[in-house]
Amino acid sequence: MTDDSTNGTLRAVLHDVRAVDGAVYAAVAATSTPTLDTAFRRLSTAADHSKISFTVAAALALVPGRPRRAALAGVGAIAVASASANLLGKRLVRRSRPDREAARVVVGRHVPMPASASFPSGHTASAVAFATAVGSVLPAATVPLAALAWAVGYSRVHTGVHYPGDVAAGALLGVASAGVSLAATTWRAAREK
Repeated sequence: MTDDSTNGTLRAVLHDVRAVDGAVYAAVAATSTPTLDTAFRRLSTAADHSKISFTVAAALALVPGRPRRAALAGVGAIAVASASANLLGKRLVRRSRPDREAARVVVGRHVPMPASASFPSGHTASAVAFATAVGSVLPAATVPLAALAWAVGYSRVHTGVHYPGDVAAGALLGVASAGVSLAATTWRAAREK
């Protein structure tokens, strides 16, 4: 295969992936869910600046031992995810936000449209990073925090401010960020012994 044909194949695959991404976004926008609209709008807003995760971390930090270590790992993961998504990812990719009006996203779902680029979802990256890091240190928290992170990610598509691909990329970035934070937390704990 030549470089030209490889590049052509890659462009075709990316085109198809974008088409699926847009179709899923449009399907979510077109699906009537009046009972869920308010809940997902409120969740999306509550997740701004990782407020939910920081609240959970503050509660965990009050308990010595594993809960406190989990809080530290979770907050570190948010820091890595937020910096990676907002300072690197969004600046490198520069994907435009979805056009909510063209997709006819119900106005009752709307949250303020961020001015930053769409890819990756910073809300999702931070929520998944926190859930993954905390769940690794405190396994009992895994399921509820993973469910919350999933809901935060979906809320960003439901409210019309992200494509599903942005959320998927944010989730992958969140898992990687948790790995970095957990490695740093483990290294720090080993040095203190």
